[in-house]
Amino acid sequence: MKTPHFAIVGAGTAGLATAILLARAGNQVTLFEQVDELSPMGAGLLLQPAGLAVFEHLGVLESALKLGARVTGLEGQLADKRLLVNSHYREAGSNLYGLGIHRATLCHVLTQKLAEYSSHVTWRMSHSIDQIQESTHAVRLFGTYQQQKFDEHFDAVLVANGARSQLRPKAWVKVDQAYPWGAAWSIVPECPNLNPEILHQFYDRSKIMMGVLPTGAIPTAPQQRLSSVFWSLPTPQLGTFLKDESAKQQWLKQVGDRWPEVAEWLKQLLTNEQNQPQWLSAQYRDVVMSQFGQGRIGVIGDAAHAMSPQLGQGANMALLDAWAFSQSLQAATHHQQTDWPMLWQHYHQHRRSSTQFYQFLSRLLTPLYQSDHWWAGGIRDLTFPWMYQIPYFRKEMAITISGLKTGLFQQLDYQQVAHYAGSNHTLKNTNASVPEYE
Repeated sequence: MKTPHFAIVGAGTAGLATAILLARAGNQVTLFEQVDELSPMGAGLLLQPAGLAVFEHLGVLESALKLGARVTGLEGQLADKRLLVNSHYREAGSNLYGLGIHRATLCHVLTQKLAEYSSHVTWRMSHSIDQIQESTHAVRLFGTYQQQKFDEHFDAVLVANGARSQLRPKAWVKVDQAYPWGAAWSIVPECPNLNPEILHQFYDRSKIMMGVLPTGAIPTAPQQRLSSVFWSLPTPQLGTFLKDESAKQQWLKQVGDRWPEVAEWLKQLLTNEQNQPQWLSAQYRDVVMSQFGQGRIGVIGDAAHAMSPQLGQGANMALLDAWAFSQSLQAATHHQQTDWPMLWQHYHQHRRSSTQFYQFLSRLLTPLYQSDHWWAGGIRDLTFPWMYQIPYFRKEMAITISGLKTGLFQQLDYQQVAHYAGSNHTLKNTNASVPEYE
């Protein structure tokens, strides 16, 4: 019997993690990326305990911990200095924590691990996929490489090319729309005025929201600890954020009137002529699908379920997708023959309820933090503080933030996800090459 050959379109978190698990199981994997080299863009992100369980399953948790920043909880402060959000992972489990990590570091950790299975992995950089065509026994990819058309056959394809994917089957898409609010962000030296183990957020009604996330370090500068700064804005205003000196002073006053210790730190960053922060824009989409796979085609990561970053679950859900697909493939494969309907039934049992729960909650909560509704912030400020006074709600909110929920009253077992029976068996190739990253 021939070894199954999978194509993965997109080498982000979902694509890389899935490639590792498929290759580790002995499958052949071809990764298609439209860029020339991997240069991850974006601010730091928070890997929740659910994502770290998958990291443990992948065998990369130790490497990530060396460069990431351990995060013990989330604290959200109002303009009057009251704590609106006060959620700590210990409420969900005594050994749980999050990990703030730079996207370049995340990419580095996953590509280094994937290099251990290089005999099973083929990279197709600068390849743009234009069309996917499925037949009974194969999937055909049509695309472009160096202005030349190509097509290749695979046993199955996973679409993992992000929230704006044009490859996911349109018949499966129920919602695909941009959020009206986004964020300006920058990665800067770690803030000395704040607890380096806490994700700090600052709110004033639903119109002002700022975040400071411990982000760890990048592989090329492991001693320089970093923070990611986020400032929420309506999408049309992102392009003009801090466009001149007057805008900078106005912004610093907005922050200083509410959180002076943070404003002083930001002022020092903005007046450092030799190392000015580079501010970029993040725009978000809401993507809801009726199903994530059928036949020999699947959709994973943000391509399948993009949402507002309010709950910080994007990378974690991508990692859980990778884990669930590998578990489903194993359950549906016998004598190197895959029962595809069984695979997708198993996969949807793993992922549908969890995805629906987090998408619903994200859609419910986002207007309370990012909207023009005059009443939204007031309702939030009245209800959230008393909820944190009740032990049951405090624990449930911590479990929710941990990314472990699979429904209102159900949750994943961390150890079930983290466990990998074959952890001592790898296909190592110390001479393997890894795509460049920054």
